[in-house]
Amino acid sequence: MAKDERVVVTGGAGFLGSAVVDKLRVRGYENIFVPRSQDYDLRKEAMIVRLYKDAQPQIVVHLAAVVGGIGANRANPGRFFYDNAVMGIQLMEYARRFGIDKFIAVGTICAYPKFAPVPFKEEELWNGYPEETNAPYGLAKKMILVQAQAYRAQYGFNAIYLLPVNLYGPGDNFDLETSHVIPALIRKCVEAKANNDKRIILWGDGSPTREFLYVEDAAEGIVLATERYNGSEPVNLGTAEEISILSLAQMIAAEVGFSGSIVWDTTKPNGQPRRCLDVSRAQQYFGFRAQHGLHEGIAKTLAWFLTHRAQHREAAVT
Repeated sequence: MAKDERVVVTGGAGFLGSAVVDKLRVRGYENIFVPRSQDYDLRKEAMIVRLYKDAQPQIVVHLAAVVGGIGANRANPGRFFYDNAVMGIQLMEYARRFGIDKFIAVGTICAYPKFAPVPFKEEELWNGYPEETNAPYGLAKKMILVQAQAYRAQYGFNAIYLLPVNLYGPGDNFDLETSHVIPALIRKCVEAKANNDKRIILWGDGSPTREFLYVEDAAEGIVLATERYNGSEPVNLGTAEEISILSLAQMIAAEVGFSGSIVWDTTKPNGQPRRCLDVSRAQQYFGFRAQHGLHEGIAKTLAWFLTHRAQHREAAVT
């Protein structure tokens, strides 16, 4: 990539997107266009056409998504499927029509089969159905992989597909109704400590395992792939470090200084039993290796939340 190439980053004002934009700017890319949802509704064909006419990009990094934790996925399966599928499919189709040089599609760990062998290898993507609570979201994003490979085969279109594991870090979504596990745990522990609560209640039984990628590392992986990778195969982005939700909750409680008990509500779903990635392909294809360990990343995320906690309280009130 030349530094003067025009780059569109959908979702570029969001959690992951802002980190990607920062990485691009640090590397010297100056022509970065971030479409805002109030100006460009990317579910609508006419808005995508207008975006490409306005920005005239040579590179598109597609990060915009409708996402959430288990609760949000259970409450909005239709919306999560439709919005994510229609955005990705139309963005790539019109990127092809406009002659855009490269399209970077960012998928999701939720695309993997529920019982994929651990660690998840990219070739296991099609060997089973995803975990039911987030299958509509995962399958919508996986269709973009099918599209990318089909367009490469028929049109010679350069689209790549990346699969980041669960993300976390400063600037994450801490809304308890829609957040993922790490920000939700941080907020629950912080508020329980502040209120002198004796316990916190968490979903499931604590047995599932997860892998987490610090948002700055995820952004680095995406930018490296944008610069260096031009293949058809999907590529995992992660750390290859697996931790149980029970151990994660204990780690966060200790970091916060919450000494109460952790109670598990087993009437709520666990989600996928295990998640851990084989990350050798990313290392081999474009030299990506995560730099932040989980404990360091959680400490930085907690520090950010404590600094910004007042605005979250205000949002909850309004």
